[in-house]
Amino acid sequence: MSDRPNVLWIMADQLRFDYLSCYGHPHLHTPHIDALAQRGVRFTNAYVQSPVCGPSRMSAYTGRYVRSHGSTWNGMPLRIGEPTLGDHLRDVGSRAVLVGKTHMIADAEGMAWLGIDPKSEIGVRRAECGFDIFERDDGLHPDSARQNWSAYDDYLVAHGYSSDNPWEDFANSGVDPDGELLSAWLLKNSRLPANVPEEHSETAYMTNRAMDFMQAAQNDDQPWVCHLSYIKPHWPYIVPAPYHDMYDSGHILAPIRADAERTTDHPLMQAYLNARVCRSFSRDHVREQVVPAYMGLIKQLDDNLGRLFKWMEDTGLSRNTIIAFTSDHGDYMGDHWMGDKDFYHDVAVKVPLILYDPRPDADATRGLVSDALVEMIDLAPTFLSVVGGTPKPHILEGRDLTPILHGTGGFSRRYAISEHDYHWSEMAQALGVPQEHAHTKMIFDGRWKYIRCETFRPILFDLQSDPQELSDLGASDLPEHQEVRARMEAALLDWATRHHSRVTATPKILEGQKIAAEVGILIGFWDEEEYEATTGKPFDSLKPVGRSNRST
Repeated sequence: MSDRPNVLWIMADQLRFDYLSCYGHPHLHTPHIDALAQRGVRFTNAYVQSPVCGPSRMSAYTGRYVRSHGSTWNGMPLRIGEPTLGDHLRDVGSRAVLVGKTHMIADAEGMAWLGIDPKSEIGVRRAECGFDIFERDDGLHPDSARQNWSAYDDYLVAHGYSSDNPWEDFANSGVDPDGELLSAWLLKNSRLPANVPEEHSETAYMTNRAMDFMQAAQNDDQPWVCHLSYIKPHWPYIVPAPYHDMYDSGHILAPIRADAERTTDHPLMQAYLNARVCRSFSRDHVREQVVPAYMGLIKQLDDNLGRLFKWMEDTGLSRNTIIAFTSDHGDYMGDHWMGDKDFYHDVAVKVPLILYDPRPDADATRGLVSDALVEMIDLAPTFLSVVGGTPKPHILEGRDLTPILHGTGGFSRRYAISEHDYHWSEMAQALGVPQEHAHTKMIFDGRWKYIRCETFRPILFDLQSDPQELSDLGASDLPEHQEVRARMEAALLDWATRHHSRVTATPKILEGQKIAAEVGILIGFWDEEEYEATTGKPFDSLKPVGRSNRST
């Protein structure tokens, strides 16, 4: 066991917290993820900083709120100069390595403005969110050209799966009995087996690539944080055999929804319910096709993680590698009459989080289930601490989770924050909301979830009396609810008005500001006597050497 262990940071895209057996799913058994939880700490109140891939990931990779890093939506570049986990790790002789997805968009204009060559070492790292790339794979779309960041397409071609778009035609399509290729972008095709054997699927391939990296790094003295970032179970919802038919309608849980939600008087919520993806997933026959495939993707993920964990055990890597398992957000799957993600019910914004620390310091907390209120931005300062870095509270807005992992106490948080920019969406268009007003913010204190909807009334849920979030109390005239809304609005204002951008405020800089008078800034002193009484130093010590005291 090294004093500076490695970290394997696993992220599954769009994985709901409650679709794992260790989080209570009655039909979807995930024994390998469950076993990881038994060896570590399982968190039951972990929240992402945005219910959308890009901004959620940028918060995870910077340790900062969306409001701070500014990447508010998919395709919004992370501005040049924004510090990342990789930067912090390199400062202490470690590194961040990517195997999989980031959803990162480079700030090309910012690099051009500063004269940074995108092909230079600095430019490449800026374009890759601070990661050293072992393999990147963000996936494609049906009409996308082949991408140069991933070798997965080339891998498929090398194994006989050749086309203009192998990712689409094999990994994310099915074939009907007549041999016709059917795209998984159409939800009706979700129950088909993917047109690729399981061992050549994205999930299996990326698992192999993580092992390739760790094998190559076995003799490396430099500790690493390897971000193994799976694309699945994110849509397109299709999974290879035998996982495509492991689950059927008898395994589908009843949707979490109430008729009152459909008749809400809240304009923004009505606009959400009328959006295409929500109308689609609110139909039971859509759920009957998609949910079993989604469950199959998660089962396949668990099996591949079992293969990975066994390999790590056999090679001895488990003895010196912290493992973190989480997701970037959830998936509505028809709950609350909604689909995809983009809002703040727990099924979208709350995620699984399991941390396994092999060090003896964590022996007392093995199998612990923690209800501490934690945020995704807490991972960056935790990983920095693991590799021996010093805290950077002027940059990293998350909090080190080590006190929870080691049972030493001292960790607390009053509120979790999440944000969403919907200016691009059907909702903004339907409501005629301009870009500057098309945003929402959630603040949650462990019981009350308050959602500020710019230009509209707030939304409020009491998760103590209404854990499924079916009753919106945002318009309630009961004094208790009025008081809660006022208190949560004040807490959100307090958070919003804090310093969020003083990333240059190092301890040295702050200390220098406190001793301004000592470096000759003499504002407000009346005479020599007042200066000497205040500073405890003789005034003559400030006079330049060789200069006369008398005017000439």
